[in-house]
Amino acid sequence: MPKLSKRVTSFTDSVIRRMTRISDEFDAINLSQGFPDFDPPREILDALAHVAYSGPHQYPITFGAENLRQALACKQGKAIGRTIDLEAEIVITCGATEAMMCAIMTICNPGDKVMIFSPFYENYGADTILTGAQPIYIPLVPPDFSFDLDLIENGFIEGAKAIIVCNPSNPSGKVFTREELESIGRLALKYDAFVITDEVYEHMVYAPYKHTYISGLPGMYDNTITCNSLSKTFSITGWRLGYLIGPPEVIEGAKKVHDFLTVGAPAPLQEAAVPGSSFFNEEVNHLIRLHFAREEGTLDESLRRLAKLKELL
Repeated sequence: MPKLSKRVTSFTDSVIRRMTRISDEFDAINLSQGFPDFDPPREILDALAHVAYSGPHQYPITFGAENLRQALACKQGKAIGRTIDLEAEIVITCGATEAMMCAIMTICNPGDKVMIFSPFYENYGADTILTGAQPIYIPLVPPDFSFDLDLIENGFIEGAKAIIVCNPSNPSGKVFTREELESIGRLALKYDAFVITDEVYEHMVYAPYKHTYISGLPGMYDNTITCNSLSKTFSITGWRLGYLIGPPEVIEGAKKVHDFLTVGAPAPLQEAAVPGSSFFNEEVNHLIRLHFAREEGTLDESLRRLAKLKELL
């Protein structure tokens, strides 16, 4: 048999998904894959039931249903204090996973360098390698997961095309401060590079911390590509609804990459998600309450299971 490509030998399969399969096999507590264990909002489920009979069921507009793009553009525009053009500055993707791959493929040529904070969500390294780019790892140092700004500047001096910032960070949980993001942004502007953000956990930030959108910092919009999804906020990780937001030149290229990667995100699920996207604040407050208190009895049960696991270990 002919040899396979070198790129598939340079990384493993997903450790996260592998551990989930093992966890399912042994009915174990799954601490690997991040998905909620409570139901999506009723409004979204009711919309899905309606869409099952009313449609749409055929190919959507490649770069996303107009009403979903409108809802997300409005939500993000309010968050960063600017108007987002739903036609030119947003594209709906198959989850934030595709959004990240699409972003890197849009801006990077083979041999370009991309900085990644470490520890990191495993997809970033694989995505960079699959596009033919080279990762540069920047340590996040415990216990507060601080970073050395000089290392980032050295990366830009070496020619890094972009830096990936997951905020809040997976897996460390670090919430980057406004000052930290401003310092990264200044370097990106100085060396005319991109900041690619992964903000899927934007609403899972608790006092005294506060989420800062780097795309909303002065002068940063044109150098920022925002990857996000509805998966965590609305407990619909299996729906695979993500999106990219950025300057028109970037999104124009991303639309072409997205078109040939997946054609489009699932049409009926896009339609069903629109009601949720219009009540972000209400749902986010509900999500925070769940994370703190959980439904009656659930937290106690989780603690009992964790205690049992500790005994086994």
